[in-house]
Amino acid sequence: MIAEQLVELESVSKDYQVGGASVHAVADVTLTLGRGVLCVVHGRSGSGKTTLLNMIGGLDRPSSGRVQVDGVAVSSLSEDALIEYRRETVGFVFQAFGLIPILSAAENVEIPLRLHRVEPAERAVRVHEVMRLVDIAHRANHRPQELSGGEQQRVAVARALANEPRLLIADEPTAQLDSQRARTIMGLLRTLVDERGVSVIVATHDPILIGMGDRAVELRDGRVVADSEAASADVSG
Repeated sequence: MIAEQLVELESVSKDYQVGGASVHAVADVTLTLGRGVLCVVHGRSGSGKTTLLNMIGGLDRPSSGRVQVDGVAVSSLSEDALIEYRRETVGFVFQAFGLIPILSAAENVEIPLRLHRVEPAERAVRVHEVMRLVDIAHRANHRPQELSGGEQQRVAVARALANEPRLLIADEPTAQLDSQRARTIMGLLRTLVDERGVSVIVATHDPILIGMGDRAVELRDGRVVADSEAASADVSG
């Protein structure tokens, strides 16, 4: 049975101990996100955006509350099951690109497929498909240092899409780009949602990009202080 909502967070909190004091990075967040939606999570630095995305992506566990994605209780998975979840369900895009310098763009995109032991012939087809999808196939044989920042981020998006994830999590993916390239990358994510049905959660502090989503969730001191959505967006919470 397919879950009605793709992402469900129920009373999720995350605390850290810093110098003997407890820091509330995320505090009692409850929200749901439907399928095929571009959700923008925004707020100032330190508002809890990255922590929230990390818990949805299975990179971090909540101190309390429940995180469920595509019907799977992510917050209760074992470490081995979390690895499988991150490989099968989620794709990650980070602000630092994270490309391996000695590999070509295509070889960087191929990494998750190798980890998943996809056959070489299928790997070649999937790499070309996702690179074509993000309009970077013409730079497939170039190494990261030969690419612009915007091109490197396109390669990073292609790599995140290689395993055909149901959810793409992008943490400040435009932070190292100028405003024009930032709009281009955000427009690419918008296209993935509209044409491929991928669900995308983007963390940003750039006000220019917030209006490009179906839904905007604002965090302040780890709490949701605003949650707005377009009338046509299939979301609730």
